[in-house]
Amino acid sequence: MAHVSLILLDDVEKLGLAGDEVHVAPGYARNYLIPRGLAAKATPGTLRLIESRKAIIAARRQQELADAQALAAKLAEIELSIPMQATEDEQLFGSVTNRMIADLLAAQGIKVEHSRIKVEPAIKTLGKFEVDVKLHSNVAAKLSVWVVRG
Repeated sequence: MAHVSLILLDDVEKLGLAGDEVHVAPGYARNYLIPRGLAAKATPGTLRLIESRKAIIAARRQQELADAQALAAKLAEIELSIPMQATEDEQLFGSVTNRMIADLLAAQGIKVEHSRIKVEPAIKTLGKFEVDVKLHSNVAAKLSVWVVRG
């Protein structure tokens, strides 16, 4: 199967960073990367465009890393309390989801995409839990979550 050569215009998790030349399946390029503006076909014009943007891309990466580190420090200090209905033996009716945690963080003024919050294994009992939050490719934070009877 032939691969398509693309230049990434934005960082794509598990594929590469902006400015990298990647070889992907044609369907992935046609249906996902190109329509979302994440990549463009590798042409001499695209290569010149990326070369001229290298400084801007590097500055943006540094800023994103600094922002992620600051947010990680902020999340380390937070303890969320999630009220849930539970049985008498402390089993929850349902489970705590990453969307619930993201919504509670948003209520406190901290915006984190729910897909970056990893609740594994699923929280199905009352108690205190540590939840991983992947903020950047190089930065992950631990968030303390208390699940209480509500």
